[in-house]
Amino acid sequence: MSSVNPRRWWALVVLAAAQFMVIMDTSIIGVALPEMQQDLGFSQGELQWVFNAYVITFGGLLLLGGRLSDLLGARRVFTAGWTVLIGGSVVAAAAQTVWVEVVGRAVQGVGGALIAPAAMTLLMTLFAHDPKELGKAMALYGAAAPAGGTAGVFLGGVFTEWLSWPWVFIIYVPIGVATLAATKMLPAVAPRRGAIDVLGAAAVTTGLALAVYSVVRAPEIGWGSTGTVLELLGAAALLVLFFVLQRSVREPLMPLGIWRVPRLGSANLAMTLLGAAWIPMWYFLNLYLQQVLGYGAFASGAALLPMTVLLMVFMTAITARLLARFGAKPLIAGGLLVLALGLVWLSAVEPTGSFVVDVLPASLVAALGMSLAYIPAMMAAMSGAPAEQAGLASGIVNTTYQVGSALGLAALTALATSQGAGALGDLPALTDGFSAAFLAAAGIAALGGAVTLLAMRTEKAVAAQQQVSETASGEQVGV
Repeated sequence: MSSVNPRRWWALVVLAAAQFMVIMDTSIIGVALPEMQQDLGFSQGELQWVFNAYVITFGGLLLLGGRLSDLLGARRVFTAGWTVLIGGSVVAAAAQTVWVEVVGRAVQGVGGALIAPAAMTLLMTLFAHDPKELGKAMALYGAAAPAGGTAGVFLGGVFTEWLSWPWVFIIYVPIGVATLAATKMLPAVAPRRGAIDVLGAAAVTTGLALAVYSVVRAPEIGWGSTGTVLELLGAAALLVLFFVLQRSVREPLMPLGIWRVPRLGSANLAMTLLGAAWIPMWYFLNLYLQQVLGYGAFASGAALLPMTVLLMVFMTAITARLLARFGAKPLIAGGLLVLALGLVWLSAVEPTGSFVVDVLPASLVAALGMSLAYIPAMMAAMSGAPAEQAGLASGIVNTTYQVGSALGLAALTALATSQGAGALGDLPALTDGFSAAFLAAAGIAALGGAVTLLAMRTEKAVAAQQQVSETASGEQVGV
C-alpha cells in the first residue's frame, strides 16, 4: 500500500504558513516598539523584553517541543501550539501594563516552540518517500522563513501606522483559526511510548531566562552587586543541572552523544554568535530610525524592506549554489566577517544622519553577510547527524541561535544604555548608545568568523575522518 499522501502539497502550504508566522512573530513587533513603549510605559532598558520574552521561551522549549511531538504525535502538538499561540496573541494585544505584555509574548513563544518542531516532523513524514520531492519541499519551507521576516517588518509598519500596535498581535487570531481548520490535511503521526524530561526543560529555560534577566538588571544595580552575582550563579547552576540531567535520565531531551557529530559544536557556536550580532543590529536599527531620524512606524518598516528583500532573494536563489560550490566553512566565516563590516559601517551613524547615507548601504552589507552565513551554518550543524538524530540536531541549532539572540540583545542593550541610549529625546546621546551597540555587535560577528576559520573542519576533512573511522571499524571486524 502506498504511503504517499495525495494532499501532501496542500499540507505543505499549511506547514510553510506556520513557519512564515513563527518567524514573522519575531520581526513584526520591531517597528511597533516605540508606540508600545509610549502606551505601556516601558523604560528603554525594559523594551527589549517584548522581544526577549518570546525568544527565551521559544528557544528554551524547542527541544521539549520536539520531544512532545515524538511522544504525543506531531499533528496533535502542532494543533496545541497554534491554540497556545492564539491565546498568547490575545493577551499581548489586550495588555495594558508592561508585564502583562511580557507574559503574552512569553506564551506566544511557548506556542512557537510547539509548532516549529512538529511542523518539521510532519514535513518529513509527508515527503520522506522521495528525496527529490523532499528537497523541493524543504526549499519551499525554508523560503517561508525570510519571507516571514520580510512581511513582518512591512506589516508591523502598516498596522502600527494606520491602525494601532495591538494589531501586530490581533492578526494571529484569524490566521491561527484558519490554520487550525486546515490541520485536517496533515497526516496523523502515531505517538510512541516514552518519558518527558520536564525537569530538564524547566532547568534550561529558567536558567536562560535568569541569565538574561541578570544582564538586563546589571547596569541599574551594578555588575558586582550581590543581586547580579547571585542571579548569574543561579543561572549557571541551572544550566549545569540541565547537562547533569541529560547524562543521568533515561530519555533526555538532548542526548550528549549528539555532540560527537562532526562540526555540530563549531556550527552551533557560529549560530550563537550570529544571533548575538544580527538580532541586536535589527533591534537598534529600528530604534535609530524612529527615535533619532524621526521616522514613523510605516516609514521605518519600509526603510528595512531593502535589507529583508535582499535576505529573502539571496537565501533562496544564491546561497544554496554557493554552498554546493565552496562548502559551508568559507561561507559561514565570510558571511560573519561581511556582517561585521556592515555593523562597523552602521556604527558611524550620526544624530543628523540620513537613511540613504547612514543606513541603506551599511544595512545591505550586513544583510549580505547574514545571507551567506545562516543557511550554511544550519546545514553544517545537521549534515553529519544520522537520520534518527536529524531532528535533534535541527532543534539544537535553532535553540543556540535563539539563545545567542537573547543574550546578545540583553548584553548590548546594557551597553547601549550605559553609553546614552536611555536618554530619550537627547539625539546625540541616543546615537552614541546605538553606535556603541553596533560596534560591539561587529566584534561579536568578527569573533564568530575567526572561530569558524579556526575550529570548523571542511567537508573534505570530515569525509576523510569518516573514511578513516570506517576503515578502522572494518579492520576490527576482520580481526
